[in-house]
Order: sequence, then structure tokens, then C-alpha cells
Amino acid sequence: MNAASAAEKAGKRPAGRHRSAARLAAVQALYEMDMAGAAADPVLREFLLSRWTDTENGGEDIGGLETGGLAEPDGELLFALVHGVGDRHAELDGLIAPALSAKWTMERLETVLKAVLRAGAFELLALTNVPPRVVISEYVDVAHAFFSGGEPGFVNSVLDHLARKLRAREMAAKEDGDEG
Repeated sequence: MNAASAAEKAGKRPAGRHRSAARLAAVQALYEMDMAGAAADPVLREFLLSRWTDTENGGEDIGGLETGGLAEPDGELLFALVHGVGDRHAELDGLIAPALSAKWTMERLETVLKAVLRAGAFELLALTNVPPRVVISEYVDVAHAFFSGGEPGFVNSVLDHLARKLRAREMAAKEDGDEG
């Protein structure tokens, strides 16, 4: 299965805890790939076979984060996000960079923050069956798992900017519906 077909399939599955867990797992996998220069498949395999299964029953920490007993990640969404970001890395950075404030560049961002933004940008771009406001909210929640400062607000701002560009009709329709 390639990333595009996995992304299409993943966008059609019902939302829930498994999808939220997949987003968190994807950000962790993308972080590891970026830090270690590792390929997607070995990271995903190791992640699903050992890391996540260690926390399913007890809510122990995973990668330094308290999981609170998160659900098992939706494998199709996890695959789609990790491979999609890997396959479209440069394109995603090109979309994100103009959404950053003048004092920030992609190079200045922390690696985990880049992973959150890239995953969110990919989902806005490729998984069009997921409403943009849901995507934004999910990645703000992921950012809260890693950061206690202003980073979640930063993620909200950047992804909102991207959603208005990439999914303008949906964002405008939602705003029109909010007025009445």
C-alpha cells in the first residue's frame, strides 16, 4: 500500500481515540526519523511492535510522555501520516514556511514542533475527509502533550493559516454557519 492510498483510506475511517493516538504516534515517529535519519518503515515497525504495546494496558510513559492509557493507534492513519510527511517533506515545509512569523524559520523550530506542523499540514492537504477544524484541534492537543508554553497556540495559528489557504471553502462555510 502506498502513502496516497493509505491516506485516502485513513480519511474515511471514523474519528476517535485510535485516530488521536495515531496522530501522537506519528509525531513521535517523525521526530525519531528526523533525529536519527531513519527510514519510515523500520521506525513504524519498531514503534508498533514494542513501544506502543508497552503502554496499552497501564498508561505508562511512551517517549517521555504520560499516555493515560491511550488507545492503540489507527495503523492506516499512522502509516499515511508518516509516509505522507516523508514523501512530501519539502512540499510541506514550503507550505509551512510562509505561515511562520518573520522572526521564525523552519530551521529555528524545534524538531518536535516541526513534526507536529508537518503532520498537521499533511493531514490538511491530503486527508480532506477530516474537517480542517478537527485537524487543527487534534494537533493543538498533540502539541499540549509535548509543550507547556506558547507552542500549542503557535501550532493553532500556523495550521489555521494553512487551513484557510488549503481548505478555504470549508473554513469559510464554517464561519458563515457560525454567524447565524
